[in-house]
Amino acid sequence: MIRFKLVYRLKVEGLENVPKDNEYIVCPNHLSTLDPPLMCGVLPRRIAFMAKQELFDIRFLRWWIDWLGAIAVNRESLGPSTIKTVMNIKKSKWVFGIFPQGTRGLPGTISGVTKGFAGLAKITKCAILPVGITGTEEVKRLPFSGKIVVKVGKPIPYSDDVEGMVSQWIDSIQKLTGYKYVQPEIKN
Repeated sequence: MIRFKLVYRLKVEGLENVPKDNEYIVCPNHLSTLDPPLMCGVLPRRIAFMAKQELFDIRFLRWWIDWLGAIAVNRESLGPSTIKTVMNIKKSKWVFGIFPQGTRGLPGTISGVTKGFAGLAKITKCAILPVGITGTEEVKRLPFSGKIVVKVGKPIPYSDDVEGMVSQWIDSIQKLTGYKYVQPEIKN
């Protein structure tokens, strides 16, 4: 965390919006491979982020994502075992984290948003904690002269309206980051 503060000029806003209990799912936008460790250092609770199974197959990455507390999932089908894992995390002192975009997005945009995070919120009866990240996509460029900003938004209560929760998350991330939502292209 000290590295983020000193080297990357980290600025964090909105920590007062983090619920006191662990009845929420951390849902940041995703720009860089730095985002998971950044979130784990910024928020007050340990976070078990969902990570695609393929990352656990890369030997030099496996120890790092295990250390972060990530859980492997098949992104093609979130089965009962994933839901059970999330429920077990909810029973612990940890919170669950998922990047609703499923993968890193293009700088300045919010794209590739899937409904899975809202479905998990509905099933687990957890609020969605939107977190806007800006600047991590620039870190690879040297010399880095930018600033990383993390803004925690107000929790989105869970509901039966999955589409509504997705829409609220997109609106929240747009306000927190200033990024624009890009509709996916419909292919014929």
